[in-house]
Amino acid sequence: MSLVRRIFLIHATPVAIQPINEAFARLWPEAEVSNVLDDSLSSDLARAKSITPALKERFLTLARYAESSGADGIMFTCSAFGDAIEACKKALPIPVLKPNEAMIEQALETGQRIILLATFERSISSMAEEFHAAAASLGKSVEIESRAIAGALSALREGRPEEHDRLIAESAATVKNGDVACFAQFSMTSAADGAQENLPCPLLTTPDSAVLKLRRALISD
Repeated sequence: MSLVRRIFLIHATPVAIQPINEAFARLWPEAEVSNVLDDSLSSDLARAKSITPALKERFLTLARYAESSGADGIMFTCSAFGDAIEACKKALPIPVLKPNEAMIEQALETGQRIILLATFERSISSMAEEFHAAAASLGKSVEIESRAIAGALSALREGRPEEHDRLIAESAATVKNGDVACFAQFSMTSAADGAQENLPCPLLTTPDSAVLKLRRALISD
């Protein structure tokens, strides 16, 4: 039987596209990957300040479009929309992956003191809820120390990736302790090496963990 699976990646920001596509190329090159981008979602969330019913319905529309286009699985890449993605998981019969769930599983296997580094501040509350829910399901407790890195995402969007990576590394250097650090955005991956050098604990990034988890869900090795 062919191992080719059609995967739709749904993005709320263009800067997430390259990191996750590179991860697929390395870890699951046989997958047929399609990208869907609606970059109005992030700005609309910033204005609304919470996941509204209208935003949730837009996510359902995107997910249903992917399913109707032949998707075997769907991966969302923006971590600020947890409730909307959860609605898609419940509504569709195919695997739908939140951007951070695989990384969260790995982090909770490592320890309970989590350092959460984010370049999109509104993703922090959504991710913290995911961490606490995942920990509770395992009968564990978790302590989260978060840092919103001002200016980094704007630098990346405006074509200054070196500044983006530098700001993240500088924020990582302020971390004094923790069991594991996690990047909240797919788009932060380029800063991983510099950040790890400044951290007192292991660093996890989202794309690799996410690709491998979705692969396991769709293919039995």
